[in-house]
Amino acid sequence: MPAAAARRRLAVIAVPPVIQNAEIALPSLDGDRLWRTLENAAAIGAWRTPGVQRLALTDPDWLMRDTFCMWCRDSGLSVTVDRVGNIFARRQGTEDLRPVMVGSHLDTQVAGGRYDGALGVLTGLEIVRWLQDQGAVTRHPVEIVSWSNEEGARFRPPMLGSAVFAGALPLDRALATTDDAGMSFGAELERIGYAGVVPVPGAAPSAYFEFHIEQDDILEQRGADLGVVTSAFPVRGMAIRFEGETAHAGSTPMSRRRDALVGAAEVVAALPTLAERHGDQARASTTRMDVWPGCTGIIPSEVVLTVDFRHPQDDALAEMTGQLDRIIQRACERRGLGATTESVWEFGSGLAFDRELAAVVRRWAQRLGVETIDMASVAGHDAYWLATIAPAQIVFVPCVGGVTHNEHEDIDYARVLRSANVLAAAVLDAAR
Repeated sequence: MPAAAARRRLAVIAVPPVIQNAEIALPSLDGDRLWRTLENAAAIGAWRTPGVQRLALTDPDWLMRDTFCMWCRDSGLSVTVDRVGNIFARRQGTEDLRPVMVGSHLDTQVAGGRYDGALGVLTGLEIVRWLQDQGAVTRHPVEIVSWSNEEGARFRPPMLGSAVFAGALPLDRALATTDDAGMSFGAELERIGYAGVVPVPGAAPSAYFEFHIEQDDILEQRGADLGVVTSAFPVRGMAIRFEGETAHAGSTPMSRRRDALVGAAEVVAALPTLAERHGDQARASTTRMDVWPGCTGIIPSEVVLTVDFRHPQDDALAEMTGQLDRIIQRACERRGLGATTESVWEFGSGLAFDRELAAVVRRWAQRLGVETIDMASVAGHDAYWLATIAPAQIVFVPCVGGVTHNEHEDIDYARVLRSANVLAAAVLDAAR
């Protein structure tokens, strides 16, 4: 056994057994089973070891969906799929009540890691397996959910499945969304057999929990095992189209060029300084550049930039957007270009997560001896949309060095398992 694997196994064995309480049996999830499930999932779409490339509705995602559904059915759960491909696996309760949901996503980024999204879904599965093992009785059903296309790596916008479920994105618009090859989301759902029949928007759950790696190193620096997410950064995604003129790269004098790529590059170079003027919490990123015609010997006449802005304050985000408009205008004037800006996605503005669920998580963390800190979420998550229709809570766990959206994403198994036990207790509390 490799040294790292041995350390992880020893860490799992060191977790204490179930503690009985007059109200609830405090969980001790089967760490070995959870890690086996995570490792088996990571083998589906394995890429550039130890990474995973499992883009939404590709063949690896198809196989992951089939495997997840098999695991759920083998655990005695009923599985349904809605019209946008979200998967729901339900353990029935004793009463006809709205479910307590726990989940995240199984698709990954192009340069994906093993834990972003998958940790939340498969920890949800392990919680339900633990409930089955214990013969626990809950009034509410407990439902694991895997949301479609959270990453937005193949189809935009991100968090597409949860947005449709929450009524924030029309189904017809989602199904018509296309990837770079022109394949529609709806056609690809049909191809892989996950164009379900359950209607959307969906029925709001009684509570929603999402278990996710932090994607930063704040928890690691503070020595805390669990982050209680209380708020979210507003996020704005924009597509900026620059229009110039094609010309010969050799015979056209510099003074006569209307080079769209040069104008776009000036904007890209200005974004870091723009963000720095708004403090450490501001984020400004160019995440994509599409150049046409992109051929040797031809000056580009069209460039589309995808720009991502984030800031905890709405007014600062609006100010950043206004400054971006002025930067674009000046670049266009210098280079003789035209430009248009389109809002592609916006989320997180004014969002606050449920105080009562946060209190439940803190209470069980204290009973289980797990240190917590309150946090804001900078990255987007499906819980953003769920929070608009139901009580919702994100639980963050540390990821090593804050490395994420990267094949070297990693976690400390023992720390994550401690927080997973807190999540299990919170879910059981909400369901009973």
